[in-house]
Amino acid sequence: MESPLPPQEGSSEEQERLVALKAFRSAGKGSWASVPDAEWNDWKWQLKNRVTRIDQLERLLPSMTREERAGVLLAGESKLAMAVTPYYFNLLDASDELCPIRRQVIPRLEETTTAPWETLDPVGEDAHSPVPGLVHRYPDRVLFLVTDRCAAYCRYCTRSRLVSNASGYDFHPEFDRQIAYIAEHTEIRDVLLSGGDPLLFNDEKLEYLLGRLRAIPHVEFLRIGTRVPIFLPQRITPELCAMLRQFHPLFVSIHTNHPRELTTEVREALGRMADVGIPLGNQSVLLRHVNDEPVVMKALVQKLLLCRVRPYYIYQCDLIAGSAHLRSTVSRGLEIMDSLRGHTTGYAVPQYVIDAPGGGGKIPVNPGYILRKSATKVILRNFEGKVFEYPEVPEVAAMAPLSDSSMALGKD
Repeated sequence: MESPLPPQEGSSEEQERLVALKAFRSAGKGSWASVPDAEWNDWKWQLKNRVTRIDQLERLLPSMTREERAGVLLAGESKLAMAVTPYYFNLLDASDELCPIRRQVIPRLEETTTAPWETLDPVGEDAHSPVPGLVHRYPDRVLFLVTDRCAAYCRYCTRSRLVSNASGYDFHPEFDRQIAYIAEHTEIRDVLLSGGDPLLFNDEKLEYLLGRLRAIPHVEFLRIGTRVPIFLPQRITPELCAMLRQFHPLFVSIHTNHPRELTTEVREALGRMADVGIPLGNQSVLLRHVNDEPVVMKALVQKLLLCRVRPYYIYQCDLIAGSAHLRSTVSRGLEIMDSLRGHTTGYAVPQYVIDAPGGGGKIPVNPGYILRKSATKVILRNFEGKVFEYPEVPEVAAMAPLSDSSMALGKD
């Protein structure tokens, strides 16, 4: 039996689904209903009570499949460990094996299979690491890895070789050496703190690091890459935000993949950061059965704007070992970009990129809007598929001075 056709763009069915996906809801307490509010809203309690073991999943997720059970038992042995905050676990649909939240954080047996084109370091970070914990791949910016710990572990993580001390990587950043390298290289104007997740540091430790980086004269601005506002919105306290505002210009890149992740709690946490002047951007990863559908991605980017977050990148899933079951196609990514450009506000349209295997950096991937180009004209198509011609005037002709006769027309 053939699958039903997806709703057509602009249909009432699609609009109803778009509205439903964009609705803000609280994650609630779910199975943790008896936990006092003071503990539930404490980010340290959330970390201490993460779901990390098979016996917890057997109780909380009785519909666990054979593939999930095997994946959980093997997690941490051949790949990264499992950990899910109680808050985020409540977003999971226990009745749906293809739940977009479930697929992101619950291990599966497929993770133990490595396709021939997959590697442990798919974007070549280790080859561009002049000192431990620092990646200098682009001319004027560096990636500063501060920790191997996250609030929860994404099953498609590019650094799954590193985070949670997976595969015996034994990650130990050396802050003094990392900072010394940045201070010595005056071409570095942009430092991105990542890991692991920098926002798992307490306020004092994070303030110390940011302060040392801000003291380097040629470092123009700082960035933090984090999934904590999504996995652990309780961490985004007024005290944290007040501390961060000292270090402007400071940008924060969050990571969310599905509109269900944008709850009322997340919206409030992001609002606290925006209120202290922190520009917020989002990076998504295109994932099979998570967000590789036009209406889902449209709902996500529009909902991000409602949270005062600018959609920044959609990444094609990196070729990390064991991720084939989560990888969608570039063709699907281009289809999604076609469904956004011109069909929603430009602020909601991110850049679709492939982080080139082996360390080539981010390469933009766009639908074919230029149909033909010659010495005299460019043939373009717009978002509706209509074709237009734009003249390609040679630079010499475009810069030629006005003739005497034409200049005379402007005389008094």
